[in-house]
Amino acid sequence: MMEDKLKEACGVFGIYSDHEDPAIGRTVYYGLYALQHRGQESAGIAVSSGKGISCHRGLGLVSEVFSEKILDSLSGYIAIGHVRYSTTGANTLNNAQPLVVKYGKGALAVAHNGNLVNATDIRRELEESGAVFQSTVDSEVIAFLIAGEASGDLIRAVKGCMDRIRGSYALAIMTEDSLIGVRDPHGLRPLGLGRYNGSYIISSESCAFDTIGAEFVRDIEPGEIVIINRDGLRSVRYEGPARRSLCIFEFVYFARPDSTIDGVNVHTARWEAGKNLAVEHPADADLVISVPDSGNVAAMGFAAASGIPFGFGLIKNRYIGRTFIQPSQRLRNLGVRLKLSALKDVIKGKRLVLVDDSIVRGTTSGQIVRMLKDAGAKEVHVRVSSPPIGFSCYFGIDTSSRRELIAASYTVDEIRKFIGADSLGYLSLEGLIKSTGLGADNLCTGCFSGDYPLQVPGEGKKYLFEKR
Repeated sequence: MMEDKLKEACGVFGIYSDHEDPAIGRTVYYGLYALQHRGQESAGIAVSSGKGISCHRGLGLVSEVFSEKILDSLSGYIAIGHVRYSTTGANTLNNAQPLVVKYGKGALAVAHNGNLVNATDIRRELEESGAVFQSTVDSEVIAFLIAGEASGDLIRAVKGCMDRIRGSYALAIMTEDSLIGVRDPHGLRPLGLGRYNGSYIISSESCAFDTIGAEFVRDIEPGEIVIINRDGLRSVRYEGPARRSLCIFEFVYFARPDSTIDGVNVHTARWEAGKNLAVEHPADADLVISVPDSGNVAAMGFAAASGIPFGFGLIKNRYIGRTFIQPSQRLRNLGVRLKLSALKDVIKGKRLVLVDDSIVRGTTSGQIVRMLKDAGAKEVHVRVSSPPIGFSCYFGIDTSSRRELIAASYTVDEIRKFIGADSLGYLSLEGLIKSTGLGADNLCTGCFSGDYPLQVPGEGKKYLFEKR
């Protein structure tokens, strides 16, 4: 079943050990497991023992791609990993990451979370110069730009790449002797630094550090390049005009609630969003329930602020596998009933507040409201802990085109009628920003406001939607 949710692009993870580690592949495997929510289409791990780079990639979940035998073969002292959801490029093995490039000075592996808006132009230039691409993802453009630096100076190569590319990127880059973490000058995508048994780690989210028992050190800053090798850790700042613009949807839906991003705990931000939602859109009701799992924390915050009890009115079927992503028409018509079940004894005869994190197309919300009313709910008041999504994202989030976003074409009351709710209230953009504590100047709110931190060329928009 296709969820009516925005999709994150990817998650990256990397580790540099001060000694040869036969279990380094397993460490990355567990890190990727913690980041699985950021991408479920493919996974890969690349390792270096100082003499070349070996890599294993595959389509599917982390647990499906790696066997015990494969993990045993992934030993070395540097490794990077990647989980992917395709916003650009088809879901094929060639597009799985990390991407490994061999060139005159050795080998290079790149794992990328984000999206470049000028990838088409750069790819065309490189192809005219004789480059042959093996994939259709813009991450390969990054690999070619770095590998093509004639001087062999890695820092100069990364900076030169950053001079050319535009868009969002959190990068885990590996050469045969170094691990490099890079965050774009706007900080659109998150990236953190940690320590583990004398090793340095980089990860898209801090929850991966907790999973492997590592210590979270700090967020990698926007425009920062972190180089880790036998000389230790070195930080270099890319100098370029930029507006700090972390994607606000990390706090709405993408990140795990146990992660902390740019100093803000995701669970706390969602709780505050729920509280602000209760103030902005109160409801006369008997019970607050959530759309599990992404609406749970905001629903609890709503209940705490409103004084209305919180309860679980919907149960999620956690055993629906990837075979339901594109089911038969008969199963598709069953909609959310494949994934969610209503607790009739809990909701029968009650006036409900149903809290969800977002509404994208509105199809799933309508099915859930009907399910609750069929189960005996007297009223269903839908509350959304983010503003209406009225604009496409071009920086690594799959929002498709504006015509597929219900809020781009319909008013709030028209959406209420479409989903069959007794009332509908969205959290204001000001309320959402307040919940993060970061301030409007530090966040990208483009999908809500249409105010993007950098200009997107028409060719970039065309490329993005053609490749999806």
